[in-house]
Amino acid sequence: MSSTLAEVQQQQQDGPGPESGGPSSGAERPTPGLAWDIAAYTVARFGLLAVLAGVLVFFRVPLLVALAVAVVVAMPLSLVVFSGLRRRVAEGLAERARIRQQRKQRLRAQLRGTADPSPEDPEDGDLDPEELDQREQDHGR
Repeated sequence: MSSTLAEVQQQQQDGPGPESGGPSSGAERPTPGLAWDIAAYTVARFGLLAVLAGVLVFFRVPLLVALAVAVVVAMPLSLVVFSGLRRRVAEGLAERARIRQQRKQRLRAQLRGTADPSPEDPEDGDLDPEELDQREQDHGR
């Protein structure tokens, strides 16, 4: 039952497993990442714009007028229609901002010579900047 250092580090990076009620237990679905969420939201909004413009062109509205009207209508409509995706993007951006703020505080503390781990996230306190970058990438943010 002895584990090597590499196995322990790999387990820490993977996070808690299904037996401990972690994210892979099915309690919450894994997020595909902030970049995917932003791309999906962007494509969805452009798709809505294209559908609205297409409907207007079908009713013999000139193309430029149809595009202008579709842009004006699609903006508020996408906030309602794609609210779940918009929330995921906002939450992802907030999480990324929180991680960046923690990194900035940690770096400032190191520069002052008082490199204490932040109380909000004690497990990050002993990570160097490269490990924090890797952790950010692993979380998809």
